[in-house]
Amino acid sequence: MKIIIAKTAGFCMGVRRAVDMALEAPSKHGSPIFTYGPLIHNPQVLDLLDEKGVQIIREIPDSGSGTVLIRAHGVPPDVKTRLRQAGFSVIDATCPRVIKVQTIIRKHAQKGYAVIIIGDREHPEVTGLLGFAGDKGYVARSLEELTSLPVFDKAILVAQTTLNTHLFEEVKDWVQTHHPNYECFHTICDSTAERQAEVQEIAGQVDAMIVVGGHSSGNTQRLAEIAEAVGVPAYHIETEADLDFKDLCNATTIGITAGASTPNWIINRVVHTVERLPCQNGAGVLKAVYTLQQTLLMTNVYVAAGAGCLCYTCAALMKIPNILPHAWVAMLYVLSMHTLNNLTGLKSDRYNDPDREAFYRRHRLSLTCLAMLSGAMGLLIACTYGITPFLVLLTMSVLGLSYNLKLMPEKNIMAGYSRIRDVPGSKTILIAAAWGVVTSALPAISTGKPFAPATIFVFLWATGLVLARTAFFDILDMQGDQIVGKETIPILLGEARSIRMLRILLLVLAMLPLLSGMAGVFPPLGYGLAICPAAMLLLVNIHEKGFMLPGFRLEFLMESLFILAGIVTLTFSLVQRL
Repeated sequence: MKIIIAKTAGFCMGVRRAVDMALEAPSKHGSPIFTYGPLIHNPQVLDLLDEKGVQIIREIPDSGSGTVLIRAHGVPPDVKTRLRQAGFSVIDATCPRVIKVQTIIRKHAQKGYAVIIIGDREHPEVTGLLGFAGDKGYVARSLEELTSLPVFDKAILVAQTTLNTHLFEEVKDWVQTHHPNYECFHTICDSTAERQAEVQEIAGQVDAMIVVGGHSSGNTQRLAEIAEAVGVPAYHIETEADLDFKDLCNATTIGITAGASTPNWIINRVVHTVERLPCQNGAGVLKAVYTLQQTLLMTNVYVAAGAGCLCYTCAALMKIPNILPHAWVAMLYVLSMHTLNNLTGLKSDRYNDPDREAFYRRHRLSLTCLAMLSGAMGLLIACTYGITPFLVLLTMSVLGLSYNLKLMPEKNIMAGYSRIRDVPGSKTILIAAAWGVVTSALPAISTGKPFAPATIFVFLWATGLVLARTAFFDILDMQGDQIVGKETIPILLGEARSIRMLRILLLVLAMLPLLSGMAGVFPPLGYGLAICPAAMLLLVNIHEKGFMLPGFRLEFLMESLFILAGIVTLTFSLVQRL
């Protein structure tokens, strides 16, 4: 089965801005926090805000306190005035594109123009726009309703920002023919136009189209209508639970798009569910391979195997004999820490990876035992190399276990950073540093070569590779991490800057083994290892272009690049012996 996911699916700029403002409000503004009406048309996001204590008010009381966010759709100007008079602090989360339409309406209404809004009279955006037109505002849902309006000496036409672009083109053609004195403003959001054009294109290539978003979301409804108009079955769903597998089981190509108010975590859950359809409905080898891959990833066994392969590679670069015990230490440590991290990170996995969350809740006891046992075994092996390797690994284990624990009292001057996880960017950096230590530094310490040039270069290369891997997964998990308060590097830098940083880092990592080999710091093996960061860069670019969807296949391929390092090293070793 082939899945095509729309590049424009998910939060538009205005919705993302409003949701970010709402999530940040409890820590930045006076409580209680309210939104005036539903912030956006998505029940899952509204449930999330309710969990965070952001409540909805639909009527303005005579008096109140706290902070009120104006919804992304905007409100009539008198609403803000009345909220302030009632005693609330007001934060305007109106979409900037909607504000632009409000400005056009206010300007022309003051000059005596009639204002005709093409859109849904019941939609909150249109209600807000009418407030800026005063008694000069009119609404037409269709061309028929427009033709029934009175004739005006001078009038302007604007569109609801999420209007169907084809409808507004028809309106403009009619106006040009019958009322050339009317002035039309194309106020449909660029994001809306692009989203509608893309769904029309994708619908012509697929057997079925899934449109994800709230049932009350106007822009999501229009996406489903456009897909149906192309002639393809379109299924408007809110979550993966609404999918009808009987309708999809015969489809060989499925398109997925989402409305402007649909969060990434909902889209990813739908993609994951559809991605599993061939394996769940199939039998034999395909289903067995899928189950094995999923089990290896869920239990972190595959991640640990990657750490072992990376350690094997690092030891070979540093020409350290008796490699396997060092690889076992790396595997056991990573298995232990990643499993414990997943057990304590179920809150973010609820959004980023619900399958993993369910798996860890179901097997919490056995996975906890696995984490503790593997950690203890790693320490025992490290102990055979001496007290220093043991203490280094013990210190790292303690730091890993205390990552989510409060280490400082609430009243301390540093209370904002009472846990290691509260330090911005700590998750991304500490995971990379821990891998770097157990895969390269610890073997070097065990053999008395901690400061050799090769050790330093190998440590930088291994740490950088894991940093790139972790940052990439953090980019995919940005919304879920932000919801639970994790400040990863991508959240601090933003997605675009993080991708640029990732590409530069991977280019440097591809050049490092080549240049180190030329300088004689690395053995000839280094030339072959340039393939690992190069392949990672290729995978990142393929994902960015929309050819590789977030899901277990992408995760499996990314983790496989560390296995690839081990395969390259083993191949080089066998060739040398011939």
